[in-house]
Amino acid sequence: MKNQKKVSIFIRVNGALLSVILVFLIVGSMTTIFSFTMSSDYVGMALEKSDLSKLYMYFFGFENRYFIQNNMEVENIPLTKIGFQLATNIKINDMRTFFERELPGFSEFNTKIQVAGVGTDITSLPIESAPPMETLLTERQVSKDALNGHNSNNNQPTPKPAETTNGKKVVYIYHSHSWESYLPLLQQVQSPNDATSSNNTVNIVGVGDQLAMDLESKGIGTEHSTVNAAEKLHARGWNANNAYQYSRGIVQEAMASNHDLKFFFDIHRDSSRRDKTTVSINNKSYARLDFIVGEGNPNFKQNLELAKELHAAVEKKYPGLSRGVFSKDQSMGNGVYNQDLSPRDILIEVGGVDNNLEELDNAVEAFANVFSEYFWKMKNAGQF
Repeated sequence: MKNQKKVSIFIRVNGALLSVILVFLIVGSMTTIFSFTMSSDYVGMALEKSDLSKLYMYFFGFENRYFIQNNMEVENIPLTKIGFQLATNIKINDMRTFFERELPGFSEFNTKIQVAGVGTDITSLPIESAPPMETLLTERQVSKDALNGHNSNNNQPTPKPAETTNGKKVVYIYHSHSWESYLPLLQQVQSPNDATSSNNTVNIVGVGDQLAMDLESKGIGTEHSTVNAAEKLHARGWNANNAYQYSRGIVQEAMASNHDLKFFFDIHRDSSRRDKTTVSINNKSYARLDFIVGEGNPNFKQNLELAKELHAAVEKKYPGLSRGVFSKDQSMGNGVYNQDLSPRDILIEVGGVDNNLEELDNAVEAFANVFSEYFWKMKNAGQF
């Protein structure tokens, strides 16, 4: 009986191993025919989805059935499915993996929705664009009508905040894509790809200025970088794809000169159109917010948690304002976004190419209200 049992175990173990090997051989032929390639990203994702302790128990159970008795999860491990996914980079239950290598730009749909806001799905993901340098350096006329009355709003006296950081700058705002602008603020510009400007009154730097002022009014000391990233990139012979490489140096310099900095916000605007980037809350129009987190850094989990907390706080006070929390790895963009430098660093997109100044101001004010409450709550709890 013992010899028969050993033979049975031997046959089962080797049968399972041979099945996996056979899958690799079959898929190896497929990769040769169809030019598939195995990537480390897919190997990592496949193994991440597979519980290796269950795989161990699967084989150990052949020797002692006690360890897997009535455990259907262990008994039904899909070895062939795991092998197929590892070898082809294809997930049977995810149709996107069949097309991403064949259709240019399709990989952008791999952006992961960590938390979906109202109306957010695979068809309404944030869109990141990288215009050529000649577009970024083109001077565009400002729509003066769009700016009428805007500066007068900033001259209104604000009440003294109940709490302050006592002169310490604790929030750092910067812009890897400082050229990003908005069509309503530019004169005779129609194409979303041309929504760029070096004028800080109509580009994303102006949005950062407003956010800095709103945070300061809440007692939160804020440092804001207004560097013209396009000019700096051009001077180095770089292009838009080097934007995060350049902004990394800016953030590192700020951190070295000010050890009080606790939060870092890279403020952008999305390239999506108005129907996806605008919301009306209590008859007031707002540009919507996106929270983006890079997966390719050791601070991913902490930054993701921060983004989720801010999303939840925004949605509680301003339902529909946040489009959600999204994450990207290096196959979908930069994948790091300088977030390896701090566990409190996120990329925030404010509106899209069609949002006007009033909607942007409303969004920034709302975020400042929410973040200030979050900041003081965390600070008073001794979290930093």
